[in-house]
This record gives sequence, C-alpha cells and structure tokens, in this order.
Amino acid sequence: MTAIILAAGYGTRLYPLTLDKPKALLEVGGKTILDRLLAKIEEVKKCGKAYIVTNEKFHKSLEDWKKRRDFSFEIEVINDRTRSNETRLGAIGDINLALRERSINDDLLITGSDNLFEFKLTDFVEFAEKNRPHNAIALFDVGDKKLAQKYGICSLDKNARVIDFEEKPASPKSTLAATALYFVPKEKIADIYDYMKTDLSKDAPGNLMKWLAKKDKLFGYVLKDVWYDIGDINSLKKADEDFKNKEKNNEKT
Repeated sequence: MTAIILAAGYGTRLYPLTLDKPKALLEVGGKTILDRLLAKIEEVKKCGKAYIVTNEKFHKSLEDWKKRRDFSFEIEVINDRTRSNETRLGAIGDINLALRERSINDDLLITGSDNLFEFKLTDFVEFAEKNRPHNAIALFDVGDKKLAQKYGICSLDKNARVIDFEEKPASPKSTLAATALYFVPKEKIADIYDYMKTDLSKDAPGNLMKWLAKKDKLFGYVLKDVWYDIGDINSLKKADEDFKNKEKNNEKT
C-alpha cells in the first residue's frame, strides 16, 4: 500500500500563518499536523511508502522537515512545480502527477495534509479491503443539516454503499460529510486516468469520488471519533486547544 498526502495547496484562508509555511507544518497541540497524520499512517503496517505532493513555494520547507524525521516507512516529497494558487494543478491533478511520475501501481491511501482525526486508520483500511475491488471514503457525521451545506455530503444504503453524493447541497439529504481520506485499490487506478481525460474539475478529490460512485461502487466508512477540518484560523485554534487539553489529561493519568 502507498500513501499519497496532498499538500500542494497555498492555505490562503489561513493567512498570515501560511504565507511562508505550508498548512501541513502548522502545529496542533505542539506537533505539526503532518507529524500527527504520518503517525496515524504508520499504524498501517501494509503501507510501505508515503508521497507528499507539494508545490514549488513549500517544497524546500517540507524537504527540510523530512530530514529531521524518522518514520518506519519511506517518505518522498514531490514538487508539482506550481508557484501560485491560480496555477495549481488541483488535488486530483496532483494525485495524477504522483501516479504517473512515480509509476505507482499499488493500493492507494489518499489523504489531505490538513486531515486530523483520532480514530484508528487501520479500521478504515480494514473496511476498505473488505469492499475491494471498489473504492472507499471516510465520512464524518456533522450532525446538523445547516452545517452540512458546507461539505460534500453522502447518503449510504444498508450495505454502506454511497448512493448519493452532493457537493455543498442547499438541502442536504444527510449529514455525512466527506473527509479527505480515500482508499483506491490498484485495480481502479486506471479510473483516475480516465477521470483526467474529462473536462470535470481537477480540484477537490471529492469530485473524483463523486464520479467514481457513479462509474463503479463507492463505500462509505463513518468515523466514530473526532475529525477536524483545518480550513481556517478558528478551526486550527479549536483543534490546537482540544489536543493540548487531551494531552494534559493523558499526563495526569
């Protein structure tokens, strides 16, 4: 299994914190988001390598970060060579870049570099493998129809298959929000190449998952623990406070 971590965004909603630092290297509870994410991926023993796809602006920062880290699997930083928010390839474009430039032919664990969660990633992988050769997505119940309007929202059937996928719906049919965590078995990698041939958006990975749900089958795993969508300064502060409090409590016990 190979992990692809999408870190080529410019984090404009987090300015000024991300003017000279990638969002993935912002700290939450005294550790970078990326360190916390990779620690979760490290629990998946089948994962032998992680590619971090970034841009020209933040490439050196991530290479310097990598030199000071030692995980149980190999990490490689890929520069997508874009220099601005206006010229970025988009998350799906970056997935395609990694697949083609590194000739990846392996099960894929794909995640955004701002994805913070407390559940065991191994549980999601186990769920996904049970449903192969189809794709899987992790979902989080935001519990509120108004809040659901801000996310890609999925509806599931009794077998956990995604039967509806709407991006920021005005009238959500459910409150299950798509998180930036996906499993694509190697049998389905060719579908990503097919998507790249369409005129559909190459930005948010949710667009790819919505397309895959119609083309084949997409299964949704509902997270049972906390998930943080680090999209702005307020969500970053909330996550930072929560992790600090949690770790203080752990120290007391």
